[in-house]
Amino acid sequence: MNKFTWIAVALALILAGCKEELDTSARYVFTGKTISQYLEEKDYYSEYVRLLGKTPVSPYSETTLKQLLSARGHYTVFAPTNDAVYAYLDTLCRQGIIEKPSWEGFTQQSVLDSIERVIVFNSIMDSGDQPAYDISDFPRHEHEFTLANMHNRKLRVFYGTYDMDSISIDGLATVSKKNRGIIVSNGFIHQVESVIAPSDRRLGDYARIWARQPESGYSVMAKLLMACQLEDTLNAYRDETWEYLYLTGGVKDLPNHTSVGQTGTIPEHRYYGFTLFAETDRFWEQTLGCKAEEINAAKVCTYLQESGLFDHIEGTTYDDDYTNPMNILNQFVTYHLLPQRIGREKLVIHYNELGYNYVSAQRPTIPIMDYYQTMGLPRLLKTYESRESNGIYLNRFPRLRNGRGQFGSLRENVNDYHESGLFPPLKGTSTTPDENIGIPVLTTTEAGTDASNILNAVVYPLDRLLVCTENVCNQMGSQRIRIDACCLMPELMNNDIRQTRAYYAYGANNVRAFPSNYPYIESIDIREGTQFYYLQGYLSGYHNLQGDEFNIIGRYDFTMKLPPVPRAGQYEIRFGVATGSYVRSVAQIYFGSNPDNMPAAGIPMDLRVGGLERRAGNEVSPSNVGWEPDTDDEEYDSQVSKSMRTKGFMKAPNSWTNSLGSSISIRTYHYMTRRIMVSTYLYPHRNYYIRFKSVLDQEAKEFYMDYFEYVAKEVYDNPEEQEDIW
Repeated sequence: MNKFTWIAVALALILAGCKEELDTSARYVFTGKTISQYLEEKDYYSEYVRLLGKTPVSPYSETTLKQLLSARGHYTVFAPTNDAVYAYLDTLCRQGIIEKPSWEGFTQQSVLDSIERVIVFNSIMDSGDQPAYDISDFPRHEHEFTLANMHNRKLRVFYGTYDMDSISIDGLATVSKKNRGIIVSNGFIHQVESVIAPSDRRLGDYARIWARQPESGYSVMAKLLMACQLEDTLNAYRDETWEYLYLTGGVKDLPNHTSVGQTGTIPEHRYYGFTLFAETDRFWEQTLGCKAEEINAAKVCTYLQESGLFDHIEGTTYDDDYTNPMNILNQFVTYHLLPQRIGREKLVIHYNELGYNYVSAQRPTIPIMDYYQTMGLPRLLKTYESRESNGIYLNRFPRLRNGRGQFGSLRENVNDYHESGLFPPLKGTSTTPDENIGIPVLTTTEAGTDASNILNAVVYPLDRLLVCTENVCNQMGSQRIRIDACCLMPELMNNDIRQTRAYYAYGANNVRAFPSNYPYIESIDIREGTQFYYLQGYLSGYHNLQGDEFNIIGRYDFTMKLPPVPRAGQYEIRFGVATGSYVRSVAQIYFGSNPDNMPAAGIPMDLRVGGLERRAGNEVSPSNVGWEPDTDDEEYDSQVSKSMRTKGFMKAPNSWTNSLGSSISIRTYHYMTRRIMVSTYLYPHRNYYIRFKSVLDQEAKEFYMDYFEYVAKEVYDNPEEQEDIW
């Protein structure tokens, strides 16, 4: 019996011995009709009501979904009519799943049970302690709901091209214009004219299907994925070992967080996920001058080799061993893949950037960018959105009005950090002369491609060639790279831990935790005695980039993998620090390319020291960092910055605030600083590691972690244009 068979047997025994009853103690009290009561009164929902009444909340519960929707809570229900249910049965019959288009067409009870669960579980979202979704709360076009439904699927919303009042879920289930936004005591009901039943196929499954179906719009990319033999990798969905450990108590919640006072809850699941950016068949047909059916891996390889776009990468191979990470096709394909499932609303995370108010869902203010390590050869992919870009782009490099140049028709030295309308000149080989404009991430509607809701992935169509060119590497290396620590941990995105905005500060699931006895976060080695917490901080007034942070408590000792650099050169690696707490810690830093043998990087980093003061215990004493607020005298401000740098400190960036919609940046706070941890020569396509180890013999002290910066020497030590404040 192999490991996974043994786990499956163990899980079955556990579930068989468990019994869960509905807990309504934490729900608010409402009056009026419940969802169940409303649905029961409508004859055209009778089939749906019947299914709700016979389907348990979980395999180990006797509570039915009908009972759940009779209880207090906040539920969003996409209720299919009887006609919608019958049409779904007709579809199953045409697919050969059942013998005739009725409930009598099922010959196996297991298939019947599965279909019934598909119909009802996909139709319900539980918002916990937060409001359910009215129509006005639906996400933007082709964005996903923040919360998954009870089948653990993220549903996308589509609006009509000409009639924005026309709404469908996943592009298939039309929301009734008459019976939508029905307010009941425990949520909202939206009638749908089709059953919501997303396929359980995974990205690898779709690659096999699309490779044979040019009408999918992705047949060429699918053939390239298969040539690299990535189908099995892209079918990963759930870590069954974690499932077993979670259910058997092999991994446990952490004790109350020192200062927040909440238990650190560990995640229930450990899902895998992927994001694929894919040139459409239409792009390939226009580029190669032949039909998609005629395009194969060899033709694409020939095109890529003749373009010379990979000549700058030492060790690139050009044979037909497409599984080799150095092979030209493998390099091309894997740069299109991220090992985390990122919905459109999170490709660029807008939250507390200067002047932006997430709650009012306004247009972007200043540009926001994230950086992700792609699959295959270690490289970075930049996601970007600004007010001027009018959409999300990959690898966009505009000149920003950062006070370091003259912009606009009046040639003024503007410092508002908006796009200037100018782009820097190319630095090396590129796909097109205007490559620095970037690649727009199209919507499914814009590209006219498949709109399938994939279980473990999101696919975004492209109409321009995505390559990590020499120019892309040089442009990235010529700018400050600021990376939220969450970007380095795919598990947080894949498991709805990062930026789960359904929860308010210090509310449900605000404090999450990860154990030391199982590597939940693959890129971090958490040693025994380390309590690793993640604080979401949504609407809490945190000063952090994107509002969240990590607190690591105890006699901590952990090593994490850092992202690669875009090109060879001298770099500073910086670390954002908030010292406004009395419980911060002191850590020795180790850095290198071998996680098992890293030298110490300087003296221990004291997180108790801020720009003006040092906080230790309940005592506050002056620091010698030399922080001073910015003035109108740029030369004087520059001298202050240089003096701070000699001590390994920098002021905080000017890019974000701690209050939604505020124009007061965190740079104005003396307890928000950046630390220069490492200054060394780094090489591209390599993984580097950093280790943080407590040097204090105090269990309750916190190591704070928010974001990192990679900054090349030409940025931080440029005699012609000093680094900007943003």
